[in-house]
Amino acid sequence: MSVRLYIGNLPQTFEAKELETQLTSVGEGIRFKTVLDRETGACRGFGFANVDDEKVADALIEQFNGKDFNGNTLRVERSERRESSAGSAGGRRGGPGGAGNAPGSARKAVNKVVHSDAKAESAPDPRWAGELSKLKDLLADQKTTV
Repeated sequence: MSVRLYIGNLPQTFEAKELETQLTSVGEGIRFKTVLDRETGACRGFGFANVDDEKVADALIEQFNGKDFNGNTLRVERSERRESSAGSAGGRRGGPGGAGNAPGSARKAVNKVVHSDAKAESAPDPRWAGELSKLKDLLADQKTTV
C-alpha cells in the first residue's frame, strides 16, 4: 500500500522536475504532484508525493522535512486522508451514482446567498449586535434629571 506525503511551503515558482529528482534520489517508487492554482497556474505552495514503500517514506520525511529548497524551508509529513462528512454525497468526484465525472453530465447549479444587503426588520446586523448591546447599557445608565 502506498504512503501519501504532504510537501508544503514550496516556492510559487520552481521546477517540479528538480524537486522530483531530489525526492527520487532517496529511493524508487516516488511520484510527486504539485497543486496548482486553477486561474493562474502558479504553485499553491504545496504538493503530494505517493511513495510505494513505508521505509522510503520515512527516509523522505527525515531527509527533507526542514530542508531549504529555493529559499523556503520544506515541510514534509504524512498526509491524512480527508474523511467524508455524514452530509456529503461522496465528495467532489460524484454522488451516490458515481456519475459526477461521466462525459456529458452537467454540474448541478447551486445558487447560494453568502451576503445580503437587504435589511432584516426583526434583528440588528449580527456583526454589530455586541456593540449595540453595550450602547443600550450605557444609555440606560445615564439617567438625567429634568
